[in-house]
Amino acid sequence: MNRRHLVATTALSLLAGAGVVLVGGPASSDADDRAEHRPAVSAGQPAPRDLVGDSDSVLAISIDGMSVAAVQKLGRKQLPNLYRFMRAGASTTNARTEREMTVTLPNHTGMVTGRRIEAATGGHGVTWNDDRLTPATVQAAAGHDVGSVFTAVHDAGGSTALFAAKTKFSLWQRSWPDAIDRTVIDLDNSALVDQLVDDLATERDFRFLHLSPPDAAGHDHGWMSPQYLRAVRRSDRLVGRVVKAVNADPDRRAGTTIILTSDHGGHGPSHSDVREPDNYRIVFMARGSAVDRGVDLYQINPAYKNPGKRRTTYAQRRQPVRNGMVANLALDLLDLPPVPDSEHDVDQDLRLTAAP
Repeated sequence: MNRRHLVATTALSLLAGAGVVLVGGPASSDADDRAEHRPAVSAGQPAPRDLVGDSDSVLAISIDGMSVAAVQKLGRKQLPNLYRFMRAGASTTNARTEREMTVTLPNHTGMVTGRRIEAATGGHGVTWNDDRLTPATVQAAAGHDVGSVFTAVHDAGGSTALFAAKTKFSLWQRSWPDAIDRTVIDLDNSALVDQLVDDLATERDFRFLHLSPPDAAGHDHGWMSPQYLRAVRRSDRLVGRVVKAVNADPDRRAGTTIILTSDHGGHGPSHSDVREPDNYRIVFMARGSAVDRGVDLYQINPAYKNPGKRRTTYAQRRQPVRNGMVANLALDLLDLPPVPDSEHDVDQDLRLTAAP
C-alpha cells in the first residue's frame, strides 16, 4: 500500500466515523434524505430568480490532472467521447487554471466559488491540498463568508449534489453543509459514476463530478507515461457513460448542459510548478441544448482572449477562459445571478453560442 493510498484510507475512516460522508453503498450525506425526489424548486419557496433558464440542470465534470498534451496525443480514435463532446458543443484546449497554484483542492474550490486563490486579494484562501481539518472551512481560510454555486442554487430553492473521488473534497461539505443536498465520496471512480448515474433520476439543478484517474497515474508513473495515457483513456470511457446516461432520457437530454474541465495538467512527475505550461493549460468545454455545436470558445467570445502560451495574470483586461468560470457559467445557465463577491465570469458574459 503506497503512502497516498494509506492517507486516503485513513481519511475515509475518519470521515465515516464523523458522519460527514459515507463511502460505498449509499455513500451520501444525511442531507440526501431531504433531497430525494423533491422538486427542483420547493413548493411555496420563491426563488430570487426563476430557475427555468437556458438549462433545467447543469452537470460540471472535472477530470483531475488531465493534460492538454495527452488529449492531443491520444486524439479522436483513443478518446472518442471527449472528441465527440467537443464536436457537439463549445470548447477550447487553451483554457487556464488559477494563476497562483496548479494543484487540486485550490483549483477545484475556485471552480465552485468563482474566486481566485489568494485570500488577501479576494480569493477563497484554500492553499492546501490534503485532508487537514484546520482550517475547517473555506470561510475560515478566507477570513470571511465565501459563497459557492451550491449556496446560490440552494438559496434559490434548488437542489445540488457532489460526487468526488478524493476525500479532501469533504471540505466543501463542511463549508456549505446545508447547500449540498447529497455528497458522495468514493475512491472507486467507476462506482462513483454508477452512483451519479443513479442520482440522475432525482431532480437536481446542479451536480459536480470529480474524476481522479489521470492525477493518480501521473503521480505514480509520470505525466505522459503509458500508465498515465491509459488513465486518460479510462476517464474518457467514464465521461462516455455519464453522457450516455444523460442522453438516455429525452427530457433530461433536452434540459441538461454538461461543463467539462480540469484542475491542472502535469509535466514529468508533478504539476506544482505554476510556470510550466503543461501544468496551467487545460481544456474547457460544454455541450447541451443551450450550446452551439462545434464552436471554439474564443471565436465566439470576443470579450475573452486566447492567451497563446502565456500564463496570464488577473489584471489583464481581457481574461482567458479559466476553470474558475464553472460556478458563474452554471448559474447563468440556470438563470441565476453570480456567486456574491466572485470574480471569474462575474458578468456572466461567457457565451456558449455565437452572437446572432
